Amino acid sequence: MIESHENFAKGTLYLVATPIGNLGDISRRACDLLESVEVIACEDTRRTGKLLELLGLRAQRLMVANEHTESSVGATVVALLDQGQSVALVSDAGTPAISDPGQRLVRYVVEHGHQVSVVPGPNAVTTALTVSGLSTDRWAMEGFLPRKGLERDRRLAAIASDDRTTVIFESPKRLKRTLTDLATACGSDREAAVMRELTKMFEESVRGSLAELSTRFSDDVKGEVVIVVGAASPQEISDEVIVEALEAELINGATKSGAVSQVTSKLGVARNRVYSLAHEIRE
Repeated sequence: MIESHENFAKGTLYLVATPIGNLGDISRRACDLLESVEVIACEDTRRTGKLLELLGLRAQRLMVANEHTESSVGATVVALLDQGQSVALVSDAGTPAISDPGQRLVRYVVEHGHQVSVVPGPNAVTTALTVSGLSTDRWAMEGFLPRKGLERDRRLAAIASDDRTTVIFESPKRLKRTLTDLATACGSDREAAVMRELTKMFEESVRGSLAELSTRFSDDVKGEVVIVVGAASPQEISDEVIVEALEAELINGATKSGAVSQVTSKLGVARNRVYSLAHEIRE
């Protein structure tokens, strides 16, 4: 007989999504849970306190878990969970751990053997993506770009070549500059969309080329901003490129079969095409 030593009296860390603008978007389950848990961990107690007041909810206890305290608060949260108390983690808006604090705390709690659950709801990423009108089959979340330097250039180049739709968060003060940089990196005719103040009274969605959008938006834009950039057009890979990649694998000691597998994976081309070209290469 297998004996379980799991302590079912332990508390749970709940990730609770809060409105990104419209208060009506919060779920009934989220409201019930925020009132029932012993502690709500939040980025800003004043902001979360105001949200709870507007929703007519009363919290038992608020504690700060922001980008500066998220790591250090982990031990406190685990101690509460050990005592059987449950904790709700909220960000200022949207879903915790998505370009907001939460990722490190979740990892810490999981590593200490506690349950993490989620109360899904408002999310700026998927909201912007679905409204953009661009492909949602495959997409990537880029978050906030670095403000300057080589890392910014590297990530702009990665977006330019990505064959997935990309979602970017940006400050309204840097919107024009980022659109201009994206137009330079991706090409001025790349399709994109800018969403501002999603779910709020003055919500705005503008679609067009990156060149058109960089002209449309000035430096005095206000509100929360999300940029969605269309995928790069597929690039045809020539036989010469495939053969060069195969030869590089063979020089490094790979068998022909291994080289075919590696090149097929790296270049994303049909295996039978790579296999055929491999047999044309002399030993």
